[in-house]
Amino acid sequence: MRTVVYPGSFDPCTNGHLDIIERSSRLFDKVVVAVLVNSAKHPLFSVEERIALLRIAVKDLPNVEIRSFSGLLIDFMKEIHADMIIKGIRAVSDFEYEFQMALTNKELLPDIETLFLHTSKEFMFLSSSIVKEIARYGGKLEGLVPASIIPAIRAKFKTDNN
Repeated sequence: MRTVVYPGSFDPCTNGHLDIIERSSRLFDKVVVAVLVNSAKHPLFSVEERIALLRIAVKDLPNVEIRSFSGLLIDFMKEIHADMIIKGIRAVSDFEYEFQMALTNKELLPDIETLFLHTSKEFMFLSSSIVKEIARYGGKLEGLVPASIIPAIRAKFKTDNN
C-alpha cells in the first residue's frame, strides 16, 4: 500500500488544496493530509479547527486521513511509514522554495521522494492568505474554499472582529 503525505498549514483549506488532495487520492492508496503545528506562526484557526474543517471538506474521500504533526516532516513520515511527499505548486516562486525543501528532505532521509503536482489553472492565484483577506472584509468565498466550510470561516471572522 502506497501512503503519501500532503503537508501544509491549511489555514484555512482552499479549493486549491482540495484539488491537490482529490487528485492525490486517485493516484495513491492512502493520502495523509498533515496539518503543521508551528509555534512560530499565528494561524487564524487552531490546529483542531483546521483538522475539523479538512475532515468536513474531504468527507467523501475514504482514503484520505487528516492528522497533525510538529517538528521535522521526515520524522512524521517515518512514524506513519509513508514514502512520498505531495507538494502543490502554483507558480515558479513556489517551486524554488519547495524544490529546496525536497532536496533537504532527500538529504535527511534518502528513501523519501517528493512529487510536485501543479494546481489546476483555476486555482493558481489562490492561497489561504487571500481567502482570509477576502473573508475579513465580507467578500465572496464561493468558489475559493469548499462550500461546506464557508460558514465556519464566516463565523471565525465575526467572533474575531466584533
